Amino acid sequence: MTATLPTTEVRVCALVELVPERGSVALVGGEQVAIVRTHDDSVHAVANRDPYSGAQVIARGLVGTRGDAPTVTSPMYKQVWDLRSGACLEAAGEEPVPLRTWSVRVVDGDVLVST
Repeated sequence: MTATLPTTEVRVCALVELVPERGSVALVGGEQVAIVRTHDDSVHAVANRDPYSGAQVIARGLVGTRGDAPTVTSPMYKQVWDLRSGACLEAAGEEPVPLRTWSVRVVDGDVLVST
């Protein structure tokens, strides 16, 4: 039997405050989280810390797609991650390292991130 831990949600902003195809940063549970709104109004939350450089820059990365996967590309060394899963799709010659992800919901125009 596996126990599930209860989660809470934190309101980080209104959906209209997020510019499509750009990232923003929110502090969730003491961690910097990159919040990205894509062209179809989907919202994703991934770690803002680039695991390759250690810099808090993922929210400043290029937002795009690879096939049907919404992606973000690090502005530092150009690694590419799937915004849905955090999987590293292009490691730029390095060992792939995923980004942590958070569940996100939009309720009545508010962006809620699970902690």
